[in-house]
Amino acid sequence: MKIEYAKVSAVGDRQDNQDRAAIVVAADAAIMLVFDGMGGHSDGAQAAEVGMKVVQDLFTKSSLPIFDPQGFLYMALARAHDEVVKIGVDLAVDFRPRATCAVCLVQENGTWWAHIGDSRIYQLRKSRLVARSRDHSHVEVLIQEGAISEEEALNHPMRNFVECCIGGDAPVPDMSITRKKPLLPGDVLLACSDGLWSGMNDDEIAEVATRTTMTLAENLKSLSMKALKMNSPYSDNTTATALLWLGE
Repeated sequence: MKIEYAKVSAVGDRQDNQDRAAIVVAADAAIMLVFDGMGGHSDGAQAAEVGMKVVQDLFTKSSLPIFDPQGFLYMALARAHDEVVKIGVDLAVDFRPRATCAVCLVQENGTWWAHIGDSRIYQLRKSRLVARSRDHSHVEVLIQEGAISEEEALNHPMRNFVECCIGGDAPVPDMSITRKKPLLPGDVLLACSDGLWSGMNDDEIAEVATRTTMTLAENLKSLSMKALKMNSPYSDNTTATALLWLGE
């Protein structure tokens, strides 16, 4: 694979950074990981750390390219959820560690996505949005029902209310897993926490992420700084991984 990749994570206006992110690259596959610890619960940072390590370890121990990408993603996130549940088993349900997550697998000229909660994945091409994940959130339900617009969702009072996450209750949470999405040279994949995408619309993200006058790392840093500025003085942890597909 011919790729470029980058990562960014900023604490924002919070006291600590509960996000975790990684990109693992091998000869035949790569995986992008973003886990966003939920600050309203006990030790969200630990939930993000544990969940990411589970998925990362499973990927590095697998034969590549992954034979069954959708099955792998489901199994990996289910195991990540189980491990996060274990660290909070002695706490009351409302106080157990939790996290949202976005995982993007890249191999064989395509990409497969899995996410839980409102951490997002974008596929961007020439300043335009090709596709993005849809949040497991209350406002996303309202958007799909036509009750509010995408623009209204950005400032909705329940915009931070997610309907599923890893950790907390024992049953495996709902997750969204895509089929293969073909990649073209020049496509940019972006996996990020809500701290990055909140305050910006899809067109703004696509324009900055795909600029050809700057490197991928510079574009990602610009996105992070713009998100922090837009959300100041209440900016959240702002974390993302990005991958530029150059071809097989």
